[in-house]
Amino acid sequence: MLGILLSLGLLILLAYRGVSVIVLAPVLAVLAVVLNEGGPVLGTYTQVFLPAMGGYVVRFFPLFLLGAIFGTLMQATGSAEAIARWIVARLGAGRSALSVVVACAVLTYGGVSLFVVAFAVYPIAASLFAAAGQPKRLIPATIALGAFTFTMTAVPGSPQIQNAIPAPYFGTDSFAAPVSGLVAAVIMAGFGMWWLTHRLRQAAAAGEDYGEADDFAGGSRGTEDLPAVWIAAAPIVLVIAVNLVASRVILPALDTAYLAEVGYGATTLDAVRGTWALIVALTLAILACIGVNLRRLEDLNETVKAGVAASFLPIFNTASEVGYGTVIASLAAFALLRDALVQIAPGNPLISEAVAVNILAGVTGSASGGMSIALEALGETYLAMAMEVGISPEMLHRVAALASGGFDVLPHNGAVITLLAITGLTHTKSYFDIFMVAVIGPLLGLAAVLALSFVQ
Repeated sequence: MLGILLSLGLLILLAYRGVSVIVLAPVLAVLAVVLNEGGPVLGTYTQVFLPAMGGYVVRFFPLFLLGAIFGTLMQATGSAEAIARWIVARLGAGRSALSVVVACAVLTYGGVSLFVVAFAVYPIAASLFAAAGQPKRLIPATIALGAFTFTMTAVPGSPQIQNAIPAPYFGTDSFAAPVSGLVAAVIMAGFGMWWLTHRLRQAAAAGEDYGEADDFAGGSRGTEDLPAVWIAAAPIVLVIAVNLVASRVILPALDTAYLAEVGYGATTLDAVRGTWALIVALTLAILACIGVNLRRLEDLNETVKAGVAASFLPIFNTASEVGYGTVIASLAAFALLRDALVQIAPGNPLISEAVAVNILAGVTGSASGGMSIALEALGETYLAMAMEVGISPEMLHRVAALASGGFDVLPHNGAVITLLAITGLTHTKSYFDIFMVAVIGPLLGLAAVLALSFVQ
């Protein structure tokens, strides 16, 4: 166990210092094996790490690819900025934090990647906070609340990868357990806004203003270059609508008996329905975004290529973390941890699942990576336990998604590091507030859903 802890500690420390996870993950996975069991180095790398890494890429690459292309198009056409400006105009500049949170939430729920949202919304957030004399150091937490929390894991139908990963394991789709998801979303959003309002009042009472000069170099385009809000929002509405109709109506009506054949993976529609629905929804949204904004795209080919390039690093970072986790899960010491997790609450696998996903998301600094590792190791066990006690697969899906969005946002999380880089701030100045809205808030939402599971 000490070898695993040393390996994990080095992963967190070196990732925090900016070392590539793609390089770190295989090296530290092999280190854990050598320290624990003295196993073969090359065999571990080529026969355990790489198949797990490749399996993740095979399963989820279309979602990363299409999501990145869609986000790049939304940014390049000015659609993301048009939506953000429209929301600000309706809510009023005096409600800067709420305006930024709503803008981020609309974009992420519409399928725009978290990273693109941060780039697109930050210039607007900076101008709003500066005009209101509110501290710049609270902007990262405001963006994190809108982009990294309730629309990522809680709101039913979210096309974010964190809401898609549980589907193949439990035969569900992204709309699983909608009531529980909405309860958690309300708690996350409510707590987060309460915290931001509290901190803004504290800053005002202390006479704190915007602070340091804004170093953001991206800037914003003129209003006359932006599409009308209904044009900008149309592709987002399409993602949500098509995802729902495809997963619940169209795909179940198709003849998919061929999936049982070995040539098609000997699987079932339930195992691929959630992924298929998102592929269809994002593809149609991309085509719609291009169609209604063609004149705003100076070079469509270059924009699409930029989206393709933007998909590679996130998926390979996450896939490397999955490979690392799979190696750790193959060790005898991990079997003891796994058995302990399963026994946390024998009558309610939701609690064990929540703890396991949270721990692994925190270790890897990745919601999708930690959840994939946990479900790969324990998904079948949780499903069998749930069937025995009458817990629906939909609840397993929602709890897994919610749990992935808790301890993932620790200091070494890639999205946190990117967000701070975009805003030109440091962990010292801004991380505490990010932690409150993107770790404590989601944990409260998860706790509420688990508590409700006892009374159902």
